[in-house]
Formats: sequence, C-alpha cells, structure tokens
Amino acid sequence: MVLKLYGNPQSTCTKRVAVVLYEKKIPFELVVIDLFKCEHKAPMATFLEKQRFGQIPYIDDDGFTFFESRAICRYLNAKYPNQGPKLTPDSDLKAKALFEQGVSIEQSNFDPFASTATFEAIFKSIPRTMPSMTSLSRLSAKLDAYEKILAEQKYMGGDELTLVDLFHLPSGSLLATAGSDLLTSKGPNVTRWWNDISSRESWAAIAKGVPAGVNKFD
Repeated sequence: MVLKLYGNPQSTCTKRVAVVLYEKKIPFELVVIDLFKCEHKAPMATFLEKQRFGQIPYIDDDGFTFFESRAICRYLNAKYPNQGPKLTPDSDLKAKALFEQGVSIEQSNFDPFASTATFEAIFKSIPRTMPSMTSLSRLSAKLDAYEKILAEQKYMGGDELTLVDLFHLPSGSLLATAGSDLLTSKGPNVTRWWNDISSRESWAAIAKGVPAGVNKFD
C-alpha cells in the first residue's frame, strides 16, 4: 500500500512533508484536502477522526495514521535510513545536539515570523501590500543570528544537510512571493545557505504545489 499524504498542494506544512518524501524518494499519494470547502473540518468519522485538531497534513502509512509535519518528517527519515540523504545525525552526540538546536531555531525563531509576514502579504491583503514591517523586522533580527551561525557551519543543523534545512523551505520560499528579499540580502552566509537548499531538486519538484495523486520515483 502506497503511503498517503492528506493535505493541500499549496500548504506549507504539506510541502514540508512532501520535500522529505522527494528527498528520500518514497512513493506516496497526495489526497487533496480542499481547505476552501473546509474538508479539514469535516464531521467526525471522516477527517477529524484522523486529525482531531482539523489541521493538515496527516499521513496514512498502511493503516498507521498520525500528524504534525515535523514529526512525520522524522518518522519518514527513520523508516527509510538507506534511501536518499540521511537528514539526521547518527550517533555523534555533538552532531545530534547541533541538529536539535537547529530544529528549535527553525520552529521558534524563523517559521512564526516568516509565516506571519507572508500571511499578511499574500492571504489577508486585498489588494496585496508589503508584509508588516514589524514581522519582517523581527525576522530580519533573527536572520542576523543565522548569519553568524552559518559563518561557522555549512547548514543550520551542522555541516551536513538535515531535516532542519528542509523545514525552512515552505515558509521561506513565500517571502519572495510576498515581496521580501531578506533571504538573499541579509548577508553572504544566509544567501549562500538559502541558494543551496532552495535549489535542490526535491524542492523544485513541489515548490509550485505538491502533485496530486500518486508520486512515484525511479
């Protein structure tokens, strides 16, 4: 049974899972949840039976269902250790510490501000306006720290690509759509890092939307 990803092609959290599926070349089927029809808030015994909070995405892996995009990514990486890049450190304690530090940085110091800025610009403003300077200025201050971290290591989780870097892609890519060039103007280290991770084949395959239906890999 092919793994099923229940989400929306344009959802940042759905893309967070999908980019890992592409990196690891794990066949999957995207079951599209129409957010405009509120299918994620469907009555019990349908969507809410699997995702009690009425949020996307969740996965069904041969009858095993669970949710939270970052947790799903960790699960997939652990289940398929020999497919694609490792994406998490093995046994080195210091490497694991840097990875966990990176995960916390992304979740606490990047995603809340990037998501708010892009939401304000893309989803709430009609006609579209620039993102709130408060959101962007707070994100810019966070990226000052990124610049220093990335001066000392190649990626946000250490010197190897990990899930931490991939987690940044969905919200980070929307900044340019919202009219901000922060990720390519903050400094040489952030620019180098962002250009590196955003040019990966896995991201190019889903950046405009996760393909609906079955996604297979040779």
